[in-house]
Amino acid sequence: MDGIDDHTEMFSALCIELGFCLHEKGQQRVIAALPQGLDAAVRAVFAAEGVDYAHAPGDLKRDVRACLKAHLPDLPRRSV
Repeated sequence: MDGIDDHTEMFSALCIELGFCLHEKGQQRVIAALPQGLDAAVRAVFAAEGVDYAHAPGDLKRDVRACLKAHLPDLPRRSV
C-alpha cells in the first residue's frame, strides 16, 4: 500500500485549494480507500473531515473528485 509521503502533493492540494486539511489518520483513511476507486476515496475525504457526504454541495464533491483525479491519474473511476 502507498504511504502518506507518496501522496503529499495530493493532500497539500486538498488543503490549500479546498480546505480539506486532513490529519495523518484521515490521510491514512483516504489512502486505504484508493484501491476501491475514486468515488470511495472522495467519500473517505469527506468522512475524514467529518463532513456529511450525502448533504455536501455537488460542486464541492466534484471539486474534491477533480483534485484527487489530478493527482491520481491511474486510479479506477468507479467504486467496486
